[in-house]
Amino acid sequence: MWSKRFEVECMLNQQQIIESVRQWVETVVIGLNLCPFAREELINNRIRFAVSDAITEEQLLATLHTELALLDSNKAIETTLLIHPNVLADFDDYNQFLSYADNLLAQMSFAGIYQIASFHPDYQFAGTNPGDAENYTNRSPYPILHLLREASLERAIAGYADADKIPERNIALMETMGAEKLKALLQGCFDDADK
Repeated sequence: MWSKRFEVECMLNQQQIIESVRQWVETVVIGLNLCPFAREELINNRIRFAVSDAITEEQLLATLHTELALLDSNKAIETTLLIHPNVLADFDDYNQFLSYADNLLAQMSFAGIYQIASFHPDYQFAGTNPGDAENYTNRSPYPILHLLREASLERAIAGYADADKIPERNIALMETMGAEKLKALLQGCFDDADK
């Protein structure tokens, strides 16, 4: 009986994690138009929200391998948000792990076919301070590896005027909003998921 209850609790926790990340995609990524390409994929249910139970980097690499293979074999999935709440909570460790993720892409012969974008609760761009508002363009409720199809990304960018100005526009928006408001917005993703 206990194991069944534990299994249900784990599923509920995974669902809460997914709801927090979905809320972040809706209110921050789409709501602030940080990624003008995300709305269509969310509406069409082509974003896979996957929660990894990995607790080590090796386990996360194995999960990443599985998710890349799934993305490659399933054209109905446009992009995957691989959420890993139990590993790489430290941003420096996470940032170093990204080179392993890129090496895995190369080992699987997926370099140039897929790319991995990075999001983390403590994301910090080089040359910034931890509290700088611009870091919120890549801050998420949990550590996330975002698996993207390069061909789809290239098509989306080609069809969007001034796509090269998106990062600059996003940073300006973050600075206008301010770190405190952005922190509250990110916290709201947890609050809304608990309702």
